[in-house]
Amino acid sequence: MLSYEQARQVILENIAPAGVEQVDLVDAVGRVLVEDVVAPWDMPLWDNSAMDGYAVRRADCSRVPCKLKVTGYIPAGATAEGIEVKAGCAVKIMTGAPVPAGTDAVVPFEETEETSGEQVVIQAQVAACQHIRSRGEDVQSGQSVISAGTVVRPPEVSMLASLGRSRVTVFLRPVVAILSTGDELIEVGRTPGAGEIINSNTLALAAAVREAGGIPRVVGIARDNLESHREKLREGLKADMLVTSAGVSAGDRDLVRVVLEELGVKQLFWKVGIKPGKPTAFGIRDGKPVFSLPGNPVSSLITFEEFVRPALLRMMGQRQVLRPTFRATLRDDIKNRESDRTTLLRIRLERDGNRFFATTSGKQQTGLLKTMVNSAAIAVIPPERGFMAAGEEVDVHFFGSYIDLI
Repeated sequence: MLSYEQARQVILENIAPAGVEQVDLVDAVGRVLVEDVVAPWDMPLWDNSAMDGYAVRRADCSRVPCKLKVTGYIPAGATAEGIEVKAGCAVKIMTGAPVPAGTDAVVPFEETEETSGEQVVIQAQVAACQHIRSRGEDVQSGQSVISAGTVVRPPEVSMLASLGRSRVTVFLRPVVAILSTGDELIEVGRTPGAGEIINSNTLALAAAVREAGGIPRVVGIARDNLESHREKLREGLKADMLVTSAGVSAGDRDLVRVVLEELGVKQLFWKVGIKPGKPTAFGIRDGKPVFSLPGNPVSSLITFEEFVRPALLRMMGQRQVLRPTFRATLRDDIKNRESDRTTLLRIRLERDGNRFFATTSGKQQTGLLKTMVNSAAIAVIPPERGFMAAGEEVDVHFFGSYIDLI
């Protein structure tokens, strides 16, 4: 049985990006760039005004207030060709307009006073090059401005658009087939009768795939017979990744591993030294990852978080695939009865200054989904720690996004 760390290592060693495609800029948000982006021109393309005001010669404004003659007007979108500002003169200029020859500063309107007869009074001290954005100040032609492997955000979209790029090459979003197993399952919308359970795992895992950036494809429910398993698993193996829930333990109706082997999936491990989630399996067929997760809803979501999500991010070209780990101080004693395994504890988090404090989100039995709903993070309790006292520190990572705690 592999340890928690070993299982993650085996998974990530066997995952490669799913492929690449070209997409429009807006569709690239959240995706990972395949190539470096090199600037084809300077930004800005010319010296331009950063304010609405007057372009002036600083030498004319050595003593203020001073009065200058207004000899022109340059709005945004116009050119400054043929315009030269001579001594004792100024040109009215708008934000983004090119700065005319002869000027070396822009004075905002609020620091001036217009007078009759096309004259302006400069009332504030003028610094060299003030309120002028110089050519190439932001980006220079030939400069690499965005590196391959960058996750595209709105700032990257703005830069790419400014460089004339309407489309970019990004890593594919993998299609993830999701399959639940069991005769007891019914779909959402029906009221469960005796012995029936609503198939919440499919929707929860589909939501987790989408949250991570993948494309979920629900295959349905495989019933507890070989024919149904073969049909559904064959369909699931057409996707870029297959995730199943339930049917992976050692019971007489746990058929997932048997049929996957029959269909050519090479099993790399079955069982991991964690609690919850021990009966987790991982395999490969034709380079495609196959995850078999426990059927308990809590165990299914936790094992997705710890094992499937990192693999999915790796397939999408992400560099950082594991959530950042930080330290939190326990407010409760933790009794780890099965201390031969790593315990993944559902916790609430509080922040006091630079310190995080962890409390359990409720009873940790894997049948209690509410404890999962109330959790903000996962505390990773090492296998050798059968007891941890309040006041000790543990490694913690967020479960989902909790920006209000950062």
